[in-house]
Amino acid sequence: MDMSWPHQPFPRRRALTAATGLAVGAVLPPTGASRAAAAPAQGPAHAAAGAYTNPVIWQDFADIDVIRVADTYYASASTMHYSPGAPVLRSYDLVHWEIAGHSVPVLDFGAKYDLNGARGYVRGIWASSLAYRPGNRTFYWLGQIDFARTYLYTATAVEGPWNRLTTISTPYYDAGLLVDSDDTLYVAYGNTTISVAQLSPDGRTQVRTQPVFTAPASVGTLEGSRFYKINGKYYIFLTRPANGQYILKSSGGPFGPYTMRQVLLDLRGPVPGGGVPHQGGLVQTQSGAWYYLAFVDAYPGGRVPALAPVTWTADGWPVVQLVNGAWGTSYPSPAVPPPPRQVTPMTGVDTFDGASLAPRWEWNHNPDDSKWSAGNGLTLRTATVTDDLYGARNTLTHRIQGPSSTATVELDHSAMRDGDRAGLALLRDSSAWIGLKRDGGATRVVMVGGLTMDGNWNTTGTGYELASAAVSGSRIRLRAGADIRPGAARPGTFSYSTDGTTFTRLGPEFSMGNDWRFFMGYRFALFNHATQALGGSVRVTRFELSTP
Repeated sequence: MDMSWPHQPFPRRRALTAATGLAVGAVLPPTGASRAAAAPAQGPAHAAAGAYTNPVIWQDFADIDVIRVADTYYASASTMHYSPGAPVLRSYDLVHWEIAGHSVPVLDFGAKYDLNGARGYVRGIWASSLAYRPGNRTFYWLGQIDFARTYLYTATAVEGPWNRLTTISTPYYDAGLLVDSDDTLYVAYGNTTISVAQLSPDGRTQVRTQPVFTAPASVGTLEGSRFYKINGKYYIFLTRPANGQYILKSSGGPFGPYTMRQVLLDLRGPVPGGGVPHQGGLVQTQSGAWYYLAFVDAYPGGRVPALAPVTWTADGWPVVQLVNGAWGTSYPSPAVPPPPRQVTPMTGVDTFDGASLAPRWEWNHNPDDSKWSAGNGLTLRTATVTDDLYGARNTLTHRIQGPSSTATVELDHSAMRDGDRAGLALLRDSSAWIGLKRDGGATRVVMVGGLTMDGNWNTTGTGYELASAAVSGSRIRLRAGADIRPGAARPGTFSYSTDGTTFTRLGPEFSMGNDWRFFMGYRFALFNHATQALGGSVRVTRFELSTP
């Protein structure tokens, strides 16, 4: 994972410039990658019509690990301090994706993840790994937390339930989990010095670990391991943050020796204003074709997945297929069997009819589950007395759809109490919101800016009103619009409606910065917190994420 952190010996580097192309391979791909746990296709693959456009998902899903199980593709991503963590995405064609569940149900790694007197911003779920073990038909998620230890979760279906299998005292930094052809579990991990560990047959303990490769000084930092066995050879796929991708190959077994080759460096990406595609995974289709699913730095929205086909040289090295010397904006669609169904869109309407939340939602830190409920709308009872949104529990977040999108919330505020603050935010280390303030028995709709954090993620500004208006009645619609095209700071706007038809702009444009250091991109966020005393609540009856 691209990190700049005191514990990490090398800082993250930015390299977002255009660069030269790479040689294009014309060799047929090899088959049989056990890392992908790929079962034979059921019947012939059908040529997919048309082409796809990058990014294949214009939402914030970084540090991707991707696998195939039979005819279904799965991917995992980083979520830092958001809970539940480590979303599992599902696709039938590598292009259209849905969020199926989360591998880490709750961030129970210490009190700071509860946002109750401490905070875990920019900690938590970093680059981790998702794998499938055919021997017991089980999915495995593995990741280290706080440079202290590694956690391993399992499930027999990606929707869950996911349960913690074990805790290992070695922190496997930026881990890649390999299920070998004999079902043995191996982990590649590390920063610049790359190590391989072997786990016990039950996956609960470490049997052996040793360094297998040290990056040469001419390359510098290598991390973000993904571990594969392809045609009897072992590969460790590594990123040079944030502008390169390298691969190690061993013909002598998982512990090496390894040789290295550059896959890409300073490659022009497919998103205007965005970065170099890097740090993702390789996956093989049912017909034997290979693809590389990487991410592109695309702030203020975050890091977005891009897909490119891969061929292999005669001596067994991957080559990304380029378009005019760059990662293509468009490629022919993968040839895969027809999908069994359409995936669930990542945009649209949620009326919170069920007792649980859809997997597209993640809380800012762990929630206080006694202070919210779903069914006939989402009820948010105040869970924290604070004037600081960054310290308020039970703020519920949703990724922003790029290149621009709008979130509209219908809110019943009749049960708010004096001192309560509720609304819709554009949330990151610099934030703004539109919402309701109730004071002295009166309710106003306000636009608030000036919510800020420093580089240690401590609050430096709790916000100030930039505009307000009186409101009556018990319901209001709040709207936030977000332009997340990368390459510069972009505008966010706020408006409200009391009749559900006419929206009134409130306050100035909010500038969403494109600095990378918070890592997660901007999100829409629903919140309700008290500044005087607990007891109030709001009910969100409708949320809609729409694009122009």
